[in-house]
Amino acid sequence: MYKILASMAATFLLSLALTPLIRGLALKIGAVDNPNARRVNKVPMPTMGGLAIFIAFNIANFALLRNQYPSDQIWPLFAAEVLIILTGIIDDIYELKPRQKMFGILLASLVVYFAAGIRMTTLTIPFVGTVQLGWLSLPITLLWVAAITNAVNLIDGLDGLACGVAIIALTTSAVTGYFFLNVTNTFVSIMMFTMVAALAGFLPYNFHPAKIYLGDTGSLFIGFMISVFSLYGLKNATFITIIIPVIILGVPITDTVYAILRRKLNNRPISQADKHHLHHRLMQMGLSHTQTVLVIYGIALIFSCISLLYSFSNLWGSLLLTVATLFGLEIFVEVIGLVGDTRQPLLNFIRNLVLKLSGSESKKNK
Repeated sequence: MYKILASMAATFLLSLALTPLIRGLALKIGAVDNPNARRVNKVPMPTMGGLAIFIAFNIANFALLRNQYPSDQIWPLFAAEVLIILTGIIDDIYELKPRQKMFGILLASLVVYFAAGIRMTTLTIPFVGTVQLGWLSLPITLLWVAAITNAVNLIDGLDGLACGVAIIALTTSAVTGYFFLNVTNTFVSIMMFTMVAALAGFLPYNFHPAKIYLGDTGSLFIGFMISVFSLYGLKNATFITIIIPVIILGVPITDTVYAILRRKLNNRPISQADKHHLHHRLMQMGLSHTQTVLVIYGIALIFSCISLLYSFSNLWGSLLLTVATLFGLEIFVEVIGLVGDTRQPLLNFIRNLVLKLSGSESKKNK
């Protein structure tokens, strides 16, 4: 245990030391985000910061924690990480098209599926039973990895946002997997804590005012690793093992789902960027850059606390908890206008219901 804790500390310090070096490299090779109408930065900002996280994470895995991981997992996973990192670096320098980025994600996912054997194989549906996924295992696994990776990529819009949310999500996932879900692969929790240490070393340079951005190098890498870590608990998927990572990742998933819905309702391409994401809406409501990030950290912590409740609930309790979470989430989304200022179906229903009830009560009193 002491060796693992020392390794985490070393990972943090390594990331802290590497980030300024990667910043200099990014400036030298032209991996820079220039200001435009969609971005919040006012000056050119070096990107590709995820490379420091990747290097620190893997030095810790191979040099400090090698005996904690099975060889049949760590090498294929490393190969997939390299593919994701290369995709991100190329995008940060040359700006890839969405389909080109997706190709890199799917290629890395195939390595995870076939070489590492990390995949969904069965699905237990409440009141139905266990279903063998068979040939569906491949497309479902690829869809899961692509969805989570892109969800994390989409929230990387403010200084420190994606990095901080990832730290909260990974810490919750590691604690849940190790202490509550009885996951036999304890090395996954160790790997997640190592990733948290690497992210923590990068965060001081990334928090507002940022000195370097994660870039797609970082956001794709973080999202990909979170999706792969979650797959270890989804080999034999159940309602609980699926819902827990979804709730833990409530912030990026909510932002992604409502972005797709918003663009569909406005007859715009799903891949077309806009300035109506969660962080944009909060800033448009008057919050400062730092306040917006801290509010979203708070929302991420709320989702994490909710996810922990599933570990103590039975099936019916979990179903009710899910319904209550979705109800509260929809109200929040409508209040801040994530889909649009005029699209408030649930709030309008509640208002009409209150008016009807108050009208009925007035008639009775007369």
